[in-house]
Amino acid sequence: MPAAAPPSFVDRTGLERTVRGLFLAGWDGGELSPQIHGMLESGLRGVALFAKNIETATQPQALCDAIPAARGPGGLIGIDQEGGRVARLREDFDPAGFMVAPPMAEVGRSATPDHIFDLGRLVGLQLKALGINLNFAPVLDVDTNPDNPVIGNRSFGSDPELVARCGAALARGLQDVGVAACGKHFPGHGDTHQDSHHTLPRLPHDRERLDAIELPPFRHAIDQGIASIMPANIVFESLNTPAEDPPPATMSPAVINGLLRKEMGFDGVVISDDLEMKAIAHRTPIEEVAVRALEAGVDLLIACHHPELVLRAIDAVVEAVEAGRLTYDTVAAAHERVERLAQQYQPVTQDASAIEKDLHERRTLEAKLYAVFASVTEASPSTTAASDPTDYLRPAVEDG
Repeated sequence: MPAAAPPSFVDRTGLERTVRGLFLAGWDGGELSPQIHGMLESGLRGVALFAKNIETATQPQALCDAIPAARGPGGLIGIDQEGGRVARLREDFDPAGFMVAPPMAEVGRSATPDHIFDLGRLVGLQLKALGINLNFAPVLDVDTNPDNPVIGNRSFGSDPELVARCGAALARGLQDVGVAACGKHFPGHGDTHQDSHHTLPRLPHDRERLDAIELPPFRHAIDQGIASIMPANIVFESLNTPAEDPPPATMSPAVINGLLRKEMGFDGVVISDDLEMKAIAHRTPIEEVAVRALEAGVDLLIACHHPELVLRAIDAVVEAVEAGRLTYDTVAAAHERVERLAQQYQPVTQDASAIEKDLHERRTLEAKLYAVFASVTEASPSTTAASDPTDYLRPAVEDG
């Protein structure tokens, strides 16, 4: 039986605006493009920033100021500021000094949970100063496969309890200063030997293995109040039926609504990984991916590089609701969760004294953490932006 169409009191204009509030978009360049500006004015929830959007030390502030000016309140500016090789803001961002965290594997080896909480505060204060209110971190994957091409030292380590302690501490630090954390990549990307940016990995692990290794960091983060979780673009064979052609976690009701929501009790925001990743983009049109992800329980959808794909996905979701395939209640519940997150982590205008206070804390934390991580080799090949496995659509990569 088809799902119920939207209530008669919901007109198409209202439905479209509600659906736009379930998307983040990315684009090329250091200025807000006219297309993104118009989408924000029409209700797009916000943007995902990449290194391609960061051009000079002063330009990101103007860019981040322009986003809420276009959208109004309730927006989200997201960024991957993990540390190590995945950090959109690098050391040369601020001539006065800007600390980029070392790889999380080094953090897990060198730091106590208190240090990691401080690191979360530092990163949060750095982002807060720009008006960025959503960090796609921490990585909660357990690094159990030495041949993993995409996680590796982005993980805190190979011990689930260590990853759980460290990840929760980082998330608490971020959120303590007003930046929402996002734990990734549920239920776990640490044991793959393939990169979901380029292909669709599959994991055969049974439930006993997942409960012992992959899931504990996510359970602990949920218990500690993490604001959002990002599912992996990976097939988990044991969690899906039928097993002949199971969907990746992003489109799996069994993984999102079943395991994450009902069993693990997560009531925060579920944020998709980039829908342009080849794991799904080369298999399923974005229109279908968006509808199926929302059906599965995802709340906030991201396409990081081509705004026109976001527009196509929005139209597809609206049409799915009007046709009765996707319930309006599903869309409304997702919108309510995203709106709650956006309001909770809404940037506030600070006066000069508050800005100075935050800057003083940043400098204090930097000095403290530089001492903790003094043994880390600076700018090693595994920590530079050039080795970032998530920056997979950079022109240098596309050109070979």
